[in-house]
Amino acid sequence: MIKLIVLFFFILINLNIKSFAESANCGEFKKFSVEYIKCKGNLIKDKSISTGQNIIKETKDYQEREWSDEKKKIEKAKKKANEVKKKVLEK
Repeated sequence: MIKLIVLFFFILINLNIKSFAESANCGEFKKFSVEYIKCKGNLIKDKSISTGQNIIKETKDYQEREWSDEKKKIEKAKKKANEVKKKVLEK
């Protein structure tokens, strides 16, 4: 549980750092112009969306890795239960 909390805070900090990173595209506008603010806003939005998608993908991959063994155990248990059921019904 502690690992998940630390991982969450690490991802949150990286999200903030990446979203405010400088880009050369906005350098062509004056610092306090409307175009500059729109450009920065779009960069932050795009980076936030891509980072959010990466977090979701990483979470799904992690869950699949961690739960795959348990799913296999459940499937084995279901097969054994069905075999026992067949044996009982045959008698």
